Amino acid sequence: MSSVSRHRAGRTATAAALTLVGSAAALVGWSALAVNRRMPLPPALPGRHERLRTRRAGALSLYWSAEAEGVPLLLIHSINAAANAYEVRPLYLRYRGTRPVYALDLPGFGFSERSRRRYTPRLMVEAIHAAVDEIRSRHGGWAIDALALSLSCSFLARASLERSDAYRSLALISPTGFDARLSGDGPPDGHRGRDWLRRVLDRPPLGRPLFDALVTRPSMRFFLAKTFGSSDINEGLLAYDYASAHQPGAEHAPFCFIAGHLFPTDATRLYERLRLPVWMVHGERGDFVDYRLVPRVADRPNWRVDTLPTGAFPHFERPEAVAAGYDAFLASIIRLPAARPA
Repeated sequence: MSSVSRHRAGRTATAAALTLVGSAAALVGWSALAVNRRMPLPPALPGRHERLRTRRAGALSLYWSAEAEGVPLLLIHSINAAANAYEVRPLYLRYRGTRPVYALDLPGFGFSERSRRRYTPRLMVEAIHAAVDEIRSRHGGWAIDALALSLSCSFLARASLERSDAYRSLALISPTGFDARLSGDGPPDGHRGRDWLRRVLDRPPLGRPLFDALVTRPSMRFFLAKTFGSSDINEGLLAYDYASAHQPGAEHAPFCFIAGHLFPTDATRLYERLRLPVWMVHGERGDFVDYRLVPRVADRPNWRVDTLPTGAFPHFERPEAVAAGYDAFLASIIRLPAARPA
């Protein structure tokens, strides 16, 4: 390379470096001056709302309504950049008048602890254990029904396998782990996390500004449209997600999600090991429609699998159809006695 060429290359590299530094500085400045990270966050659900202090999962947010008697139902939201208990709102409102119903904010989301730590499937399972223990202690120790969304279905599956006597049945809405990309036949109780990526993302001064750029309203609308498989998303969910993502510490769990730490290595095997009655429903539209491995479980007597012409949140689009399917499933197992500890 001639001296002229080296000089031009050096100038180009310098210009690129200055542009990068300038862009980073602009991002940090925009985040610090223009983004409100302490937006008012009202409760996502009606009824009572409390925080449970747990040893293994930290402080957990639990909503509940006990207007009626019956087998308690625990609802668990999905995992994404702005997840929270609002995601189960249609189901919570549907069942709060007919049975005790609870909804959990998983660690790192909603009103649960959002400290900077490694968020893994094991942490989520421990949170579910703590919530289930609390619920059963309030209802005579009887086994409960539990329902989860998307990636959290694998957490619920593992929790039920570890404490099968705590559950009467499981319901899985759009569960992750039956597709080609995130199916799991790998090591048990593992995750796909890359620590180096988490360290790059979740550190000052760029970590929070990067997250702020990820959770702008246009960005969140874009990703919800992928979930719903349509631009006709739920506006209430978008508004609450936006407020939830603009709380202190909101970036820590999502960065673990992006770095792979919340994806189990053995999701498919977990589902195959389930012996409890299981109801599963998923949509046929949007980015989450790969269920090629469902035949591994669909013909088993303890499984019932339904599909609906919706996106990945059918309980928002077709709440009556989802409730009808779930109610029919529960009616089919009602003859089974609820388990109570000896």
